[in-house]
Amino acid sequence: MTNQPPHNVTNTMATTTDDGSPLYDYINKTLRITTTDARLFVGELKCTDRDKNLILSCTSEYRYPTAQQVLREAEEQEQEQAENAAAATKVTLGLQSRYIGLVVVPGEFVTKVEVQA
Repeated sequence: MTNQPPHNVTNTMATTTDDGSPLYDYINKTLRITTTDARLFVGELKCTDRDKNLILSCTSEYRYPTAQQVLREAEEQEQEQAENAAAATKVTLGLQSRYIGLVVVPGEFVTKVEVQA
């Protein structure tokens, strides 16, 4: 059995990636999707359409820290350094994540599609 759709729905599944390969080649593969608002979605591709809308299952969303969070963390580290007379350190914050399950990512907001190895 192949991953290609039946002939009668080929036109709706004929969306291609930047390198020219059809997105339906990646059905049931884990993808990392980057959106215009710098969010990352990691999930299993279940469906796509001609507008490059993507339906992902078992999806986690990752967000970069906001400028306010970075500023707050920097201020806290400055206070700790003043109290402890410690040397200057870098502010390090990780990505915030949450599990969202099944999600539709509108194609107009997709900036990058990567296959997870």
